[in-house]
Amino acid sequence: MKKLLLAASVSAFAAGGALADEVRMGVLLGFTGPIESLTGHMADGAELAWQEINEGGGILGGQMIVPVRADSGCVDSALAQASAERLITSDGVVAIMGADCSGVTRAVLENVAMATGVPMISPSATSPGFTTFDSGGLFYRTSPSDARQGFILAEIVMGRGIDTVAVTHTNNDYGAGFANAFVESFTEMGGTVTVNVPHEEARGDYSAEVGTLASAGGDALVILGYVDGGGSVLRTAWELGAFEQFFIGDGMYGDELVANVGEALEGTIGTIPWAAGEGADRFHEMAAEAGIAGQSSYTRESYDAAALLALAAQAAGEATPAGIAANVLNVANAPGEEILPGELARGLQILAEGGEVNYVGATNVELVGPGEAAGSYREYVVENGEFVTVQFH
Repeated sequence: MKKLLLAASVSAFAAGGALADEVRMGVLLGFTGPIESLTGHMADGAELAWQEINEGGGILGGQMIVPVRADSGCVDSALAQASAERLITSDGVVAIMGADCSGVTRAVLENVAMATGVPMISPSATSPGFTTFDSGGLFYRTSPSDARQGFILAEIVMGRGIDTVAVTHTNNDYGAGFANAFVESFTEMGGTVTVNVPHEEARGDYSAEVGTLASAGGDALVILGYVDGGGSVLRTAWELGAFEQFFIGDGMYGDELVANVGEALEGTIGTIPWAAGEGADRFHEMAAEAGIAGQSSYTRESYDAAALLALAAQAAGEATPAGIAANVLNVANAPGEEILPGELARGLQILAEGGEVNYVGATNVELVGPGEAAGSYREYVVENGEFVTVQFH
């Protein structure tokens, strides 16, 4: 049986500024930077969960959850750390939904969250490095590791009859971790990687990188980056005739990629963490009713991360950083009554009465200890400017 672990008291740094009838939670995402086209939708997804809870009467006998947004910049560790410090010391948040990109998430975790004892649940930090990193039980994520995504993408490439590829990745923790996982899996399957080239974000010209990739050759180009840099590499490679077939990872998924890259994207194949089933269907219905772009990247994972923080506070009996951190696993996994999107008030009531919940959420949540989550991937192909599902893995 699960045991509800109670925190001793709220830390002084997290108490400042919050009223007695409210609980402040941070939303730390890259509202500027290479994924800014996605993060507004992610924040909306998280805040949809808290809005649902507030409309159902709040947590802990009627306390309302107040979200506080802050910018991680996605690839700007200094900005992300300053934003996290402000969330905790000035805004008085007791937990953080975020961060997003793996590098800034690691920086915030090591230099801010662990120093202050504030838990984080990231919806999108997928670096394999988090799987074995000891955060002292302060870090969780609702998206699976790129170690698995690299394997899945390698299987997809080989399954298309392509056994020789060139690879380029964004030059940070996310890109390097993803690329290493892909290259290792692809070569173990008998494939050949002609070159693995890092690229920087927000550059105006990627012809030099494309020249290196083209010189190495390959039957396809695998691009593991973001919409900005990765999309520009793809468009440049297509315009120069360097490659005709492209494979991409989760960081490049989004309508902005279609708008920026245009016809060069046709036939591109990609992967992204995705869920199917009743929980996902319910979330998409709720998002549509709220006017939120629920089908965008990591909106489901953001809803689930936010819901877990609130449920953990209820399980602890108090909205403190220590109480939340100690109860995330208790509410995320079996045993307990399964809770889907739209049922958060019921989950909170069960916990208030001393019962147990198994939060399934929008993504079939299953946390494999701190730092890791199980999950499935959607394989898609771009056809006529649309992301068309091929299958789930």
